[in-house]
Amino acid sequence: PGEAVYVDDIPAPKDCIYGAFIYSTHPHAHIKGVNFRPSLASEKVIGVITAKDIPAGGKNVGAGINMLGTEALFGDPVSEFAGQNIGIVIAETQKYACMAAKQAVIEYSTENLQPPILTIEDAIRHNSYFQIPPYFAPRPVGDFEQGMSQADHKILSGEVKLESQYYFYMETQTALAIPDEDNCITVYSSTQLPEIIQNVVADCLGIPYHNVRVITRRVGGGFGGKGMKSTHIACACAVAAFKLRRPVRMYLDRKTDMIMAGGRHPMKAKYSVGFKSDGTLTALHVDLGINAGISPDLSPFIPAATIACLNKYNWGALAFDIKLCKTNVSSKSAVRAPGDVQGSFIAEAIIEHVASALGADTNAVRRKNLHSVESLTKFYGDAAGDAPTYSLIDIFDKLASSPEYRSRAEAVERFNGGSRWKKRGISCVPITYEVALRPTPGKVSILNDGSIAVEVGGVELGQGLYTKVKQMTAFGLRELCPDADGLLDKVRVIQADTLSLIQGSFTGGSTTSESSCEAVRQSCTVLFERLKPIKDSLEAKSGAAAPWSALIAQAKMASVNLSAHAYWKPDPAFVKYINYGAAVSEVEIDVLTGATTIMRSDLVYDCGQSLNPAVDLGQVSSPPTGTALLLLIVVI
Repeated sequence: PGEAVYVDDIPAPKDCIYGAFIYSTHPHAHIKGVNFRPSLASEKVIGVITAKDIPAGGKNVGAGINMLGTEALFGDPVSEFAGQNIGIVIAETQKYACMAAKQAVIEYSTENLQPPILTIEDAIRHNSYFQIPPYFAPRPVGDFEQGMSQADHKILSGEVKLESQYYFYMETQTALAIPDEDNCITVYSSTQLPEIIQNVVADCLGIPYHNVRVITRRVGGGFGGKGMKSTHIACACAVAAFKLRRPVRMYLDRKTDMIMAGGRHPMKAKYSVGFKSDGTLTALHVDLGINAGISPDLSPFIPAATIACLNKYNWGALAFDIKLCKTNVSSKSAVRAPGDVQGSFIAEAIIEHVASALGADTNAVRRKNLHSVESLTKFYGDAAGDAPTYSLIDIFDKLASSPEYRSRAEAVERFNGGSRWKKRGISCVPITYEVALRPTPGKVSILNDGSIAVEVGGVELGQGLYTKVKQMTAFGLRELCPDADGLLDKVRVIQADTLSLIQGSFTGGSTTSESSCEAVRQSCTVLFERLKPIKDSLEAKSGAAAPWSALIAQAKMASVNLSAHAYWKPDPAFVKYINYGAAVSEVEIDVLTGATTIMRSDLVYDCGQSLNPAVDLGQVSSPPTGTALLLLIVVI
């Protein structure tokens, strides 16, 4: 009681064995063989699972969505990037498996192979690209040439380079696969994509999807890293379990996890921008190179997200050329606000460049180029919403135009004038985040004793999803229960299970809570309509409010279906909307060591009508020691 159980906390089944990845250290080479240095750990090895152990009829696939493209589970016969799985060493304990994997010696050969493509520049020279499907491609805005002709000043050769970034979730990648009768398998996975894992594991093993059951109770941190990257370890465990007919579990050590994580997409942006003497932007052109790594993964979504966040400013006209580069590095994937972080950074770098060229205050240039309602609609289309929902200007002014900001900026100047080896900076950055809603299932079932079991497509990642779903269930059924406050205690949200609730999609994009809650609300509406006549009948006879237990007992006697399922789909006219926020951060840097300290951050965010303000406040990470953090959530 009171203990949250994660995948690695599940007691090991009988005869359970453990796996650890053997991965390539060469970016492009033939794999000639794998041997082990003599050691106690290597003596404990039960076997090594490779591509040759994939069942007949199965595919060497470890990740991917069919419409975008897949990635191999094992490098065979060629390693295509450093960090690629070559095999899985199996041992009686996780410790011995990890130790043995470190004793593996891989024999390589680069004969008849081209040198690896490692960078954006290499990919452009070799025309090595992934295609961006037209329905995912961002759209230009306005006439760039006309916008440049209206400019008083032009910057024709600006450049921004962004490197990668890695996840640091508390729980590393982990999975447990248990073989079952009739060629079935159950996989317990720490994942944001249970449905995708079900599909990929089935394709890998060559069995129908209904033979694969994926269960996820909760995830110890995701940030996108428990998305497509979680499928590799689930598939690896499944192949080993299928081959050896024993349960197999894996829990990656931190080093292996980070080597195989992929991380955020490196980008290189070259830009030309036109602007007037008062700082008004007239046109922007961006040549954007994105290092996607070896497989498409989720990279086709990145260009649109990058441009969407870049569009937080009114550029007048916007044109771009985007190249999604295929390289011999680990496949890059979704990392917290994928594409949006890069787009925002590129936008701010351009604004800083313009302000510097004019000798103007950067915040004045930012403020001048925040959207009007008209330009917002021009850049975002239907996602712009109604005029009253556009709150970014008010949010930005609340921070950047406040007397406190000006006094702090002056204090920063004074500090820098008197400090040689430490310098401080202060900056106010606005943000727009374009949310895309997606269909989501929900199911509410009332049991004989009046307790309620709820299933949703979303996964609990620590974002408070289950708390909000429980509250929505109690809210949806409140008119049926005299003790509405006690109804919440009757609700239990069940773990994600791909054979119990289908079409669960994925958890991510900051939309799962609201869409799951709406699916639950619709399910509760169906139950309300079934139970209301019975409630009215009971109360007409007794002249008093019908107790919840009596209502459910009478409904059961009347053979009323006490389970309702909904598949919520967003209104086609409201698939996307925009979130607004801004932050002021004061940062100190040691110019000798490069060490940085965030002195203070002030955040303002328009969250609309919060489903649970306490949970949403908790989503703001605790600041590092010595850092002050002020959060103001504006409800409109």
